[in-house]
Amino acid sequence: MSNVTHDIVGKLWNLCNLLKDDGVTYHQYVTELTYLLFLKMAKETETESQLPSGYRWDDLETQPAPLRLDFYKRLLLELGIRGSRLVKEIFANASSFIKKPTTLSTLVTEIDKLDWFSARQEGLGDLYEGLLEKNANEKKSGAGQYFTPRPLIDSMVAVMKPTLADVIQDPAAGTGGFLIAANRYLREHGNPDAWTEAQQRKYRRGTFYGMEHVQDTHRLALMNLMLHGLESNSEEAGIRYGDTLSPDGEALPEATLILTNPPFGTKKGGGLPTRTDFTFSTSNKQFCFVQHIYRGLKAGGRAAVVLPDNVLFEGNVGKSIRADLMDKCNLHTILRLPTGIFYAQGVKTNVLFFTRGQTDKGNTQEVWVYDLRANMPQFGKRTVLTREHFKEFEDAFGSDPLGQPSSLKRRNDTGETGRFRKFTREWIAERGDSLDISWLKDDSSESSDELPEPAVLARLAMAELEGAFEDLRGILTELGEEVEEVGA
Repeated sequence: MSNVTHDIVGKLWNLCNLLKDDGVTYHQYVTELTYLLFLKMAKETETESQLPSGYRWDDLETQPAPLRLDFYKRLLLELGIRGSRLVKEIFANASSFIKKPTTLSTLVTEIDKLDWFSARQEGLGDLYEGLLEKNANEKKSGAGQYFTPRPLIDSMVAVMKPTLADVIQDPAAGTGGFLIAANRYLREHGNPDAWTEAQQRKYRRGTFYGMEHVQDTHRLALMNLMLHGLESNSEEAGIRYGDTLSPDGEALPEATLILTNPPFGTKKGGGLPTRTDFTFSTSNKQFCFVQHIYRGLKAGGRAAVVLPDNVLFEGNVGKSIRADLMDKCNLHTILRLPTGIFYAQGVKTNVLFFTRGQTDKGNTQEVWVYDLRANMPQFGKRTVLTREHFKEFEDAFGSDPLGQPSSLKRRNDTGETGRFRKFTREWIAERGDSLDISWLKDDSSESSDELPEPAVLARLAMAELEGAFEDLRGILTELGEEVEEVGA
């Protein structure tokens, strides 16, 4: 992020203090700001034709201060039903959280005063990304649960090497970070000026697909894609509003590359997904998404997926899903991530890299594990995660995004004192198909000021208990016992 962009992001974020005094939360603030920024950016980029006449930035700005808030609320309703297709999606069911006319007037004035010429020169997409990152880093906003750190995204994209030939999908799209990073990589490592008309059409309408089921997050994603020059069309490419664990997810096209960080926890309400094509029934969101991902890959397609530790070791249905994954795909690499890189300090995560096989049996022969967790700094505001922290992993991973046997032979097993080791499929089977593999003694310890907040610890404990209950139900079912749902 340039100094100019950083400065503008800082000024925009400082305005949230104004809204906090009006009872607006951090997440509501970003949503509110998205509405206003869209109006302002449409003017700055001369794309106001997508907005109905009479409901544009200048119309808002010229309203008498006492009447501006009422006009703004009416404007939001109008844009949800009268704008272009994209505008109607961004402003669908939009409403304002602002209560005081003076608050809105101050926001309009301050946004208008920003250095928009420099912002356009630097890239409006970078500005918006910076704002989303600010929100994610604010623990009280809760946004860190859907915001994957950009250095991690960029590292995953770099080793997966997207191409114009790919159909790229993120079934838990959040604000669109993976798709935007994949687009950036594709353009930087290709020659867009030399693309044929057919290639341009494929790029615009048949390359990037995603799904997000939280409407406020979905509108942030649409805004993000638009500012990065990506189209979003619910009937073609782009990020769709829907639930991947419902029949909505079945409608996503098969992909050659999936990059994603699925939500943690159980399905809302503890219910089962409504998908009809899952082999294994579970309320655990991560296991459901894992099934979607390896089922949604074309033969030879590849995936990089962020998953919490419990996915690596939970028994019963978890064990069955891991075995099925290793049968249908070549699970060639696991990256054990440092703690503290998400807002919830206690959540331990990994990235699984795998390639869908040409057949459905015996595709995983060996799994390489890179431990970037043991003896690493506690990341947070004091120690910031950067791309440099992933450099040694990327070098060890190598240049083959598919993890083919010929490229795995060139990897170097660093032994018990190193970070990168190889484990055979037979060895993994002997330990109950657990992929929770560690060998390095971790000499670091969490300081008291870096411990998870009580609410985070409670959620982690609940997730563990839910997993244990599911294991027990599985055992009873295997014994032929009838299992009653708790609270039924």
